[in-house]
Amino acid sequence: MVDASHGDDGLGSAHGAVLEVGLLSGRPGIRARGEISEVTRSPWEAALAGLARQHADVSYVELSEVAFVDVAGVAALAVTALGLPGGRVVVEHPPPQVPRVLGLFWPGLRSIEVAPR
Repeated sequence: MVDASHGDDGLGSAHGAVLEVGLLSGRPGIRARGEISEVTRSPWEAALAGLARQHADVSYVELSEVAFVDVAGVAALAVTALGLPGGRVVVEHPPPQVPRVLGLFWPGLRSIEVAPR
């Protein structure tokens, strides 16, 4: 699990931004909790890189406990999906801005499937 609440520069705790990311149990993927923003971007991108390294056909990203994802966080998700050799990423229960940003900047991106809240 990655916890960004105490980043190297102290910004995580100073700004109240916390991100915890761990592996899903019973299926390939990750579960995130907290918020994905500039302060927590590095651990988010590291978790996505790990997801891509272990990707087979379908990977899951569970976001039901994520309160906010900024545009760059959604971009990191989209770029990860675009870089996969095949298959798809299923994003489960994301905050409302995730499907809106994906639809705005990556309409028709077939390598991401969004299961709404």
